[in-house]
Amino acid sequence: MPTPTEILDGLTTATAQGWIIAVAWHIAMLIAIVAIALGWRPGRRLAGVLLATPLVTVSIMAWLVANPFNGTVFALLAVALILLALRLPRDAVAPAPRWAVIAGALMVIFGWIYPHFVSPEIPLGFLYRSPFGLVPCPTLSGVIGFALLANGLSSRAWSGVLAVAGLFYAIVGAFRLGVQIDLVLLAGAIALAVLAVRPDPENRVWFSAAVA
Repeated sequence: MPTPTEILDGLTTATAQGWIIAVAWHIAMLIAIVAIALGWRPGRRLAGVLLATPLVTVSIMAWLVANPFNGTVFALLAVALILLALRLPRDAVAPAPRWAVIAGALMVIFGWIYPHFVSPEIPLGFLYRSPFGLVPCPTLSGVIGFALLANGLSSRAWSGVLAVAGLFYAIVGAFRLGVQIDLVLLAGAIALAVLAVRPDPENRVWFSAAVA
């Protein structure tokens, strides 16, 4: 099993080598944010598939820097979320409660500027080169943020899978790797879990979506 130092070195390498991918994902996030601000509300099925795509590039980068664990986990996570999303109806995402919108916006910002692995020698690098789409915690933070804005796609199954992944990586990042800012991801994952299990009729479609 790799040591924490070896894991952190691999994540730093992924951030440095994949910076073009990170910039591309920042542009994609900016487009999504502007579209949402202008009133765009994607279908739940489409939103679920789109939100899984950053996990694919995390998996690819993990394999490239010799981290088969993250490569395998994120590949399986992406497949699971896509399969669950494809079982959802095509109707537009439902409005999220105000607290979830606030939490979601904060998580998107956190995923956007996640500074830990960005070289301090790059001026304002955290604004456009933070490793969203490259390493686990910032990617999960941003995806969870958008999921909160989308009311968890009104799916307990989809949201639950994502929340569990966020909890796992937040705990590993904060307590095994010593990256204390991953406690923000922990808070976001808990918020998504709360949103998923709240007694809301919209969220009770999870069973039919999961087994239909």
